[in-house]
Amino acid sequence: MIQHISADPSLGFFLPETEGADIHESIPPKEEETVIVKNFPNSLLSTDLESKLRDKGVTKIIVIGMTTHMCIDATARTAVDLRFETTVIEDACATLDLFYKGHDVPAEQVHYSLIAALNGIYAENTSSEDFLK
Repeated sequence: MIQHISADPSLGFFLPETEGADIHESIPPKEEETVIVKNFPNSLLSTDLESKLRDKGVTKIIVIGMTTHMCIDATARTAVDLRFETTVIEDACATLDLFYKGHDVPAEQVHYSLIAALNGIYAENTSSEDFLK
C-alpha cells in the first residue's frame, strides 16, 4: 500500500498528521502489508517500492487510487518504463475538476482523457468487475 505524505507544506494537502494524509478506514493495510510513504505523485520516485517489488520477483503491478491526472499517470508510466507489466483499474481511480486558461475541465473528462492516453501503450486498462473475474 502506498501512502502520500506531502513534503511541501505550501501545497496544503496530504500534510503529515492530517485527515487528508490518513489511510481511509475502509482500506486498512493488512497486518503483513508494507506501507510505503511517498512524497511525490509518482509512487516509484524516491521510494523503495521498486526494490521491494523486485526482491519479491513481482513483474506485474496494479495501479488504483487518486488522482488519475497525477499519481495514477505518473506511476503507471514509470512502471512501464521500468519494465513492469502494468494494469490500471479505471473505475478504482478518481480525479478532480481542473481549470486551465479560462477553461473548466470536468473531472470525468480529465479522468477519461488520461485513461485513454495510458491504454495500450502504458497500461492495460480494465474495470474492477473484469479484473475480479
